[in-house]
Amino acid sequence: MEYPSVLIEEAVKQISRLPGIGKKTALRLALHLLKQDELDTEQLSEALLKLRKDTKYCATCHIISHTTECECRTARTDQSTICVVEDTPDVIAIRNTGQYFGMFHVLGGVISPLDGIGPEDVKIDSLLHRVKESKGEIKEIILAISPTMEGDTTAFYITKKLKEFPVKVTSIARGIPIGGELEYTDEVTLGRSIISRREYTQG
Repeated sequence: MEYPSVLIEEAVKQISRLPGIGKKTALRLALHLLKQDELDTEQLSEALLKLRKDTKYCATCHIISHTTECECRTARTDQSTICVVEDTPDVIAIRNTGQYFGMFHVLGGVISPLDGIGPEDVKIDSLLHRVKESKGEIKEIILAISPTMEGDTTAFYITKKLKEFPVKVTSIARGIPIGGELEYTDEVTLGRSIISRREYTQG
């Protein structure tokens, strides 16, 4: 693809690094930004820099936030349940269903031996710590992990570790296609999967 200037070429190169954006789309976006007021482009740049520099992770549930304090633990939250997910987009997807009112725990990934990711590389220990420190207040752990091989391996490991605690372990119903990812599942299907959750069984 030929570009009218090296500046456009560099912009396309950087924009196309974003997921789901090819070079043609990146070119359209670059040309669109070029037509906007300079102030609009500056505000976009500032927002992205602020996002990168000021974003924090909750020290308790590991959700992307602007503070290290846990904001999912509020008076309106059902504090007897924790929904375990792979990443923050899954939290957003589940919240948007309007069918879950408990707390969350973001693992930040799944166990994947082929990729060199073990249990110590995801936030499983902090989940166990939360359950232990709750002294029986937490009664149910919902495993809302994508039904992939790595997701199932992670769910199996977590369930095994939770056996020493008096908590019920459930998983969302398999309305989600095998191999699918939660964040791309429509809200109705995801909501029904949460409502129809079942006790997690190994094997």
